[in-house]
Amino acid sequence: MSRINVFDTTLRDGEQSPGVNLNQLEKLEIAKQLERFGVDIMEAGFPASSQGDFEGVRNIARTIKNAAVTGLARAKKSDIDIAWDALKDAAEPSLHIFLATSPIHMTYKLKKTPDQVISTAVDMVSYARRNFPNVEWSAEDASRSDIDYLVKIIEKVIDAGATVINLPDTVGYTTPEEYGYLFRYVRENVRNIDKVVLSAHCHNDLGMAVANTMAAIKNGATQIEGTINGIGERAGNAALEEIAVALNIRADKYPFTTNLVLKEIKRTSDLVSKLTGMAVPGNKAVVGKNAFAHESGIHQDGVLKNAATYEIITPELVGVLSNDLVLGKHSGRHAFKDKVIQLGYQFTDEKITEAFQAFKQLTDRKKEVTDDDLFTILTDIQTDVKDVKKYELESFQVQYGSSNIPTATVALTTPDGEHVEAACTGKGSVEALYNTLEALIEEKIHLTDYRLNSIGSGRDALAQAHIKMTVNDISVSGRGSAQDVLEASAKAFLNAVNRVFIKQHSYQKETANL
Repeated sequence: MSRINVFDTTLRDGEQSPGVNLNQLEKLEIAKQLERFGVDIMEAGFPASSQGDFEGVRNIARTIKNAAVTGLARAKKSDIDIAWDALKDAAEPSLHIFLATSPIHMTYKLKKTPDQVISTAVDMVSYARRNFPNVEWSAEDASRSDIDYLVKIIEKVIDAGATVINLPDTVGYTTPEEYGYLFRYVRENVRNIDKVVLSAHCHNDLGMAVANTMAAIKNGATQIEGTINGIGERAGNAALEEIAVALNIRADKYPFTTNLVLKEIKRTSDLVSKLTGMAVPGNKAVVGKNAFAHESGIHQDGVLKNAATYEIITPELVGVLSNDLVLGKHSGRHAFKDKVIQLGYQFTDEKITEAFQAFKQLTDRKKEVTDDDLFTILTDIQTDVKDVKKYELESFQVQYGSSNIPTATVALTTPDGEHVEAACTGKGSVEALYNTLEALIEEKIHLTDYRLNSIGSGRDALAQAHIKMTVNDISVSGRGSAQDVLEASAKAFLNAVNRVFIKQHSYQKETANL
C-alpha cells in the first residue's frame, strides 16, 4: 500500500477562521497533540504576518521533533528571510511559498503577466532553497488555472528546487471529477514531476473538500493538506480526521496508508474545538457527538444485535471511550499523576500539584469526574500564562429574581495589584455581571458573541463559556470553565481581556531580548 504524507494547517489556515485567536501556549499545546496524532508536516503559521505569529512559529519549531515544521511565505524575499529566522532551529525546517496562477488572480490581484509570475516563482523558490532543505510551492487557485500553463510553471519551479508542488482548490470551486483530472494530467505531462511530492489542498465552499481530496489521492497525489475538524476561513478546509478514517474504512477502494494514529482523533478534535472556541456540530462525521448515536428504534435494535448493521466506524477506532468514572474524591496524587500521563500531558511537578488541587476542588462539588472533566482542567492549566500581570477575579455575587432587577457585585485585582469593587444591574444575570466587569476594567470593551455549553452530561456537568470581544479595538476571544454558568461566564470575560495583556507582555519580553 502506498503511503500518503499528511500536512496539517490547523495552526495557519485553521486559525484564519473568523473569531479564532490562539495565544502561544495554546498553539504549542495543539502542535504537541498534532505530533502525537502523527502528522508528517505541520504548518505553524505565517511568520511575516505579525510579531506574535513569528514567535509562535519559532516556539513550535524549537519544540517539535517528530514532524516537519513549516511556515507560510508570500513570494517575497523579506517573507522568506523572516520565515528562516523563525524556522531555522526546527528539526526539519520547511517553507511553504504561494503564488497565484489563475487568470483572475494574476490580472486583478497580482497585476502580473503569466511570464512575470513564472519568473517570480522561479526566483523565490531558488532563493528559498539557499537555506531551506524542503520548499513547497503552491499554485494558488490552481483549480481555476489554465492547465497547460500549470504544466509550464510547475516544470520550471521544480527545476528551481521545489520539493513539493501543491495544487490547491483555493476557493472550493472544483468537483471530484475535475480535481482528479487535474492531478492525473499534471502527473502525465510534467516531465520532472517524479522529483517532487504532489500535494492536494481543498477548501469546503461547496461541501466537497474531502471528496475532492480523495479524488486527488486516487489520481496521484502523495500528500494531503487539511485541518482538524475542517476549520478554516470561509467554509473551512478538508477535515483530516474524515480523510484518515475514510482511507481506513475504504481501504478496498483506496489502498493508501498514513502515519496518523487514529485513536488520537477524538482527543485532537476536542483540544482544537476547546482552544479555538469552534464547537463541533453534533452531526459532524467521525467526531460529532451524534456520530455513534442511534435514535431510530430499527437502528437501535440492529446495533444491539450486531453493531456492524449501522456502525461502519467503531467508537474505539477514533478514541471515543466510555465516559465512566475515572477518579474520585478519595483518589491520591499518585493515581492522579498516572492519569495525567495516560491522557498524554507532560506536566512539571508544580503543574501536577496545581492540577491536583483543581481536581480535588471539583470532586468536592461533582460526584463523578470523567475524562472530559480532567481534559478541561488539564488544558486550562497547561495553557495558562502565570508570569503576566492581569485581572484576577476575587469574588462575585449575582442577585436575580423574577420580580427583581438583576444585580451583580464583583471584586477584582487589577494588573497593578489594586483591589477594586463595583455593582451594576442588567436585563439578565449575565448582562449584569458583564456590565459590572466592564465598569471595573479600564479598557474599551465591546462584546460581539457569547456562547455557553456543557462538558459532559448531567445536572452537575461543568459549564463552558466562549466569548468574542474587542478590547481597545483588538479582536480577542476568551473561554472559561466552572460548575456554575455565571462563574464560567466571568472567567471567559476576564480570559479575553487578559489575552491583550499576555500579548503585550510577550512582545515586550521579545523586544527586551533583541
